[in-house]
Amino acid sequence: MVVLAASIITKSGKVLVSRQFVDMSRIRIEGYLSAFPKLVGTGKQHTYVETENVRYVYQTMEALYLLLVTNKQSNILDDLDTLRLLSKLVPEYCYSLDEEGICKTAFEHIFAFDEVVSLGYKENVTVAQVKQYCEMESHEERLHKLVMQSKINETKDVMKRKANEIDKSKIEKNRGDKGGFMSLQSMGSGRIDGGFGSETSIANTGGGFGSGFGLNTDVDSFSTKSKGRPSSATAPPKALGMQLGKSQKTNQFLESLKAEGEVIVEDVRPSTGQSKTTSLPPTDPVTLTVEEKLNVTLKRDGGVSNFVIQGALSLQILNQEHGFIQVQIEKSGNPSISFKTHPNVHKELFSNENILGLKDSNRPFPTGQPGDGVGLLKWRMESTNEDLLPLTISCWPEISQKETSVSIEYETPANIDLQNVIISVPLPAMRDAPNVKQIDGDWRYNSRNSVLEWSIVLIDNSNRSGSLEFSVPPVDPSSFFPISARFTASTTFSNLKVTGILPLRGGPAPKFSQRTVLTTEHYQVE
Repeated sequence: MVVLAASIITKSGKVLVSRQFVDMSRIRIEGYLSAFPKLVGTGKQHTYVETENVRYVYQTMEALYLLLVTNKQSNILDDLDTLRLLSKLVPEYCYSLDEEGICKTAFEHIFAFDEVVSLGYKENVTVAQVKQYCEMESHEERLHKLVMQSKINETKDVMKRKANEIDKSKIEKNRGDKGGFMSLQSMGSGRIDGGFGSETSIANTGGGFGSGFGLNTDVDSFSTKSKGRPSSATAPPKALGMQLGKSQKTNQFLESLKAEGEVIVEDVRPSTGQSKTTSLPPTDPVTLTVEEKLNVTLKRDGGVSNFVIQGALSLQILNQEHGFIQVQIEKSGNPSISFKTHPNVHKELFSNENILGLKDSNRPFPTGQPGDGVGLLKWRMESTNEDLLPLTISCWPEISQKETSVSIEYETPANIDLQNVIISVPLPAMRDAPNVKQIDGDWRYNSRNSVLEWSIVLIDNSNRSGSLEFSVPPVDPSSFFPISARFTASTTFSNLKVTGILPLRGGPAPKFSQRTVLTTEHYQVE
């Protein structure tokens, strides 16, 4: 079996994703793909087409074709098996089987195709294995990022020192000038000679990485320091004009889209002061992750149908020399939480002293585990107490002759902050967006799935409750259910904490970091 290429194309012949597996010219592959739509007829029962040189094996996926181009000597049974595996992988990486969904996840599909086919031959893998291989972290990539960040930090320090030295030399030079008008004028403008054949601004410009290596010298001009007057440093008029022209063109484009009936919703970006959950690779020798997942089903009239919390503590170690350790933890003592240790973990040591260690103290913890590392502890909690819920949602639809008005309210307890909250409200199938009258946060209408998404970047003490009001044409109130929600938090129900690392072979304890996250696996109001 030799697979020449795997592609996802539209029925009109537009190539969305294409991966070539053998050494062949690009023009030749494009010729094969452009000829395929002309060879496919309507009403045919088979899923392959043979030409003089190649064989096309394909499968219809809604408005798309998943296509394999093979040589004529290839075993068609193996080709069909490969096609079935690829057809299972495509929905795993895109939210909708259309042109937009495929294009947004084109690289994910290419990586998945590479794991299935190697040099034209099918690998013996499953869907779960392909997803695991694509999600695995690379130690070389992590090391490269750390080296690059170190170089950037060193460059920032060097540039700050150079800026301070240049500033001091300018001050001394202006002290020696007796007329001083031109010198003071140049110092007041916030510009200095950087020694590279061009002027360098030492005012706080806040430029990005592409301007001045992303550095912010934070050096005030001489006139600001000596006399307390505000600095007159401004952006060059040319750059400002370019920015204004770009903004005007963008606004004109958005206005034209709005005039055509498109719904334009700006992206929700959290401010720098707000807490955000990051998934950066670990840099400390030992990293422990406490993660809890919520499975909650609420009744629309109040009450809890299902409230289950599943938690896990995982350990990730970068180097094997730090594997001979034990982990000291602290629990909240909640009797409704049942803990279960890994089979290789010493159960009595955990029960008596809250210490997680291996039964065989001569064995180290494994290193290089993908994802969050190796699991040490799991726990589970079930409850019917509605007061423990991190988020409650109530929906009040009111039907009139002309429209249906809906009021939705959320509430959170005072002991937990939620990040990246998205509440999805199903709506009856309609082309136009609902009429949103009032909202605490932002909204977006997904016309493809007919869902109104209400997003709140952060819920803290300033907005423990909020509401959304919108109207749609008259419909049955049950059309707005089930309402689903997803969010993250840095507070868990178990309140489990890692208090220390105990080395088994003497010496200082390795440095460790702890990540704590609460996520939603299923959170609905039915």
